Amino acid sequence: MGATMLPKDIVIIGGGHNGLVAAAYLAREGHHVRILEARPQLGGAASTNTTLFPGKKVSEFSYLNSLMLSEIVRDLNLKRFGYEVLLRNPSSFTPCLHGPSLLLGPDMAFNQAQIAQFSKHDAEMYPLYEERLGELGKWMAKIMTMIPPSGPWPRKRSDVVSLLRLALHALQLNPVQMLRLRKLLFTDPVKYLDAKYGGWFESDVLIATLITDAMIGATKLSGYVLLHHVMGEAGGTRGIWGYSRGGMGGISKALEGACREHGVRFVFNAQAERIVTAKQHVSGVLANIRDSSDGTLTQRFFPAEIVISAVNPTITFGRLLEKESVVDKIRKKVLARDCESASMKINLILKGVPNFRAMPGTNPGPQHQGTIHIAPPVECVQAALRDYEAGMASSRPILEITIPSVVDETLAPAGFHVMNIFLQFYPYSPDGEYWQKRKVDYFWETVMPLLRDYISNIDGILEDFSILTPRDIERELGMIGGNIFHGGMGLDQLGWNRPAPGCADYRVPGIGGLYLSGAGTHPGGGVCGAAGLNAARVILSDL
Repeated sequence: MGATMLPKDIVIIGGGHNGLVAAAYLAREGHHVRILEARPQLGGAASTNTTLFPGKKVSEFSYLNSLMLSEIVRDLNLKRFGYEVLLRNPSSFTPCLHGPSLLLGPDMAFNQAQIAQFSKHDAEMYPLYEERLGELGKWMAKIMTMIPPSGPWPRKRSDVVSLLRLALHALQLNPVQMLRLRKLLFTDPVKYLDAKYGGWFESDVLIATLITDAMIGATKLSGYVLLHHVMGEAGGTRGIWGYSRGGMGGISKALEGACREHGVRFVFNAQAERIVTAKQHVSGVLANIRDSSDGTLTQRFFPAEIVISAVNPTITFGRLLEKESVVDKIRKKVLARDCESASMKINLILKGVPNFRAMPGTNPGPQHQGTIHIAPPVECVQAALRDYEAGMASSRPILEITIPSVVDETLAPAGFHVMNIFLQFYPYSPDGEYWQKRKVDYFWETVMPLLRDYISNIDGILEDFSILTPRDIERELGMIGGNIFHGGMGLDQLGWNRPAPGCADYRVPGIGGLYLSGAGTHPGGGVCGAAGLNAARVILSDL
């Protein structure tokens, strides 16, 4: 990756997948790398919980894989350490209470036949929609591994280089594609998709299915988030999502294997307290180590020539660097970022598979393999968002459901299944703990009745469940506001604005040897590893 250099002592704060990626690349170059992880396991959101429900494996937080960069899988030889993506066919099921339901998958002829049930016009338009969105997704995906300038105005040579590369990349789009990209990014996604407003399709069920990709983890519909979800090609084809063998922890386990092969050391239950500096250069990290047997804390200093903070930027600047006046200007910008979230995660253990009223069957079938969208009509999506904007939990929430154990037999014993629900919209409770205390009632009073509408046997097969509100996600993973992207993915918080102008190139100005990584940096959220890879490249170029 770079020329021979003297090995450096490097400490990485946070053992999420981006921290692991950065560690593996840097250790591969001969550096002495140590990861401090606050939890007793690695991976952050990309983890598998084996103790929550004894005998079952649950992807407690992140639940699907598409964005993981193929070059990381190749460079670090992750398949040798157990990395495996399980594809789904069909990959999407939208049950309808009245009339036919919609299945979609990798076969275009199959998709067109399914869509034709609702609209021949939409069946004819769908291949063109996929082709044009795919073109933009492929172009945008290359930006993921481009180092952004530190801010909108070049301040140093590396900024000029970054801006020139971005300009040259922009020239790869022809004028028509540029107009399409502009329309996608700056148009309400409903209007972008709905033919009534000059968009693509006329069937409500298809629009409702596609619109879910424009709001995952967001608090408003976003054309960029729609595009973000078709950038990945972890399954070999762009935009195709799959399950990770053994749960999402399979990704982190493979990264851990690559790290250990190159000599990375790990310290678990290590809560970083402060990034220590001397003469405007990092000297190490002060951390509290919790003894797993009795819970006692021991403070320890880890010396380092380079420190990478792979945790949420709000934590980095608001707590780990709170005494450093040299970063005051950037700190104010970082702390002012939008970290609003309204995502709830519900994990269920089932004794059997759901019997969908729209497509009956108590044996695993095509309706159980992919992502199940409880969304239509589009008005329900908009009404759920209006409830949230009024400060309420959605009275009829949008559910994105997966049953990975139908495809991955390692997750549960025979006859049992793991079901994940990603729900929107549920408040963070800025006015106190009201919605936090209401979460179990909300499950029984709102979520279960909605599930009963679509699944006839849900009461009979439900064995156990767990609920994670935005506050729970914040507490467990340090994702401020419960935001799964470590900060909103609006256009004003991307590129040189991520996490803030002045440090968007992963370097913290004024403190030598200090770098950022994680989803709060470019290119943003999702289990892709790009931030870890980019940060490692910047560090190696600086060295």
